[in-house]
Amino acid sequence: MKTLKRPEPINAEIILDPKQTIMSKTDPKGIIEYANDYFMEICGYEEHELIGQPHNVIRHPDMPKVIFKWLWQRLQAKKNIHAVVKNLAKDGRFYWVITDFEVKLDEEGQIASFFARRKAPPRTTIEKIDHLYKKILSIEKAMGVEVAEKYFIGFLEEKGMTYDEYIEDICLAEVKKPVDLKELQYYKRKGLFVRMFR
Repeated sequence: MKTLKRPEPINAEIILDPKQTIMSKTDPKGIIEYANDYFMEICGYEEHELIGQPHNVIRHPDMPKVIFKWLWQRLQAKKNIHAVVKNLAKDGRFYWVITDFEVKLDEEGQIASFFARRKAPPRTTIEKIDHLYKKILSIEKAMGVEVAEKYFIGFLEEKGMTYDEYIEDICLAEVKKPVDLKELQYYKRKGLFVRMFR
């Protein structure tokens, strides 16, 4: 199958419906096997264009390579992860998502597929992560991915957080936290999506 040509980005944002969820499934190499209707509506591609393509066809050039390096390492290690990502639609517009990646294993414990759910992140989350990503990207362009990764590691060390913890912190900053202790313990055991979008 011929790989789709990426469009030239334009400075126009697609605002997601906070009640809708973008869903997709890829094989272990990141080739799209399924995309739900809302995914197709937002990205602007038809099923026959998108299915069978590498998922990075919607990667926006404003996204630092080091972030995808980290994501891929986590997924290959069979670990689920959350990420805030800027994506590129077919018409060149962009849209921000908070993504919940889940690794699906086969009966032998090998990676069978990756399943991703995406929703609209809070605006303050977008502002914070966009500021960080711009810094990382500028270092990447000037000095390379390895140097940018060192900066990113230093940033997280200063915060005293892992990437997951940082994403959770900036995403939940606006979300009303439960007061009841039993409810708090319940939601702490649940994933970020359950706590953000309940």
